[in-house]
Amino acid sequence: MLNKVLVVEDEQLLAHNLQDYLQAQGLEVRIAHEGAKAIGEAADFAPDVMVFDYRLPDMEGFDVLEQVRQNRNCHCVLITGHPTAEVCERARQLGVSHILFKPFPLAELARAVCDLLGMERRTNTATGFVERRQSRTESFPLQLYDGSWVLVDRRRNSNSMAPDDEQLLTGE
Repeated sequence: MLNKVLVVEDEQLLAHNLQDYLQAQGLEVRIAHEGAKAIGEAADFAPDVMVFDYRLPDMEGFDVLEQVRQNRNCHCVLITGHPTAEVCERARQLGVSHILFKPFPLAELARAVCDLLGMERRTNTATGFVERRQSRTESFPLQLYDGSWVLVDRRRNSNSMAPDDEQLLTGE
């Protein structure tokens, strides 16, 4: 049986990228783009982990968390573009286990979810990257805002840049 993750994120492109990435990690993932839909989805889906945004179109993410926790106790990861002391303190008070500030590496989300689920991971001593015991993909496709897809090689050392990357940065 797969572990279940509910992603509550109003930005559709980000939500689908998070879903695709977490599914590639071997998790069952559903998305809700609004707070009210997330509350209903949590009741039906019964997630083990809820990854939620602080600001949603219809309510605050903390309101969603409080509603969900009335019927279901699940682990929580807050994702936010508003890293204020008030947000962090409220998250702590509500028992949020991890806070990720946007933009964040997808691997950090996977690490947080795996930690909460007690999933085994190992560190590749050659690269220093944390990997799941069974790697499912060599690279991961990310959808860009123009609708195109890009394969991102997660194994590449961030200190080494390919010539194309250097050209993008310098504009040459």
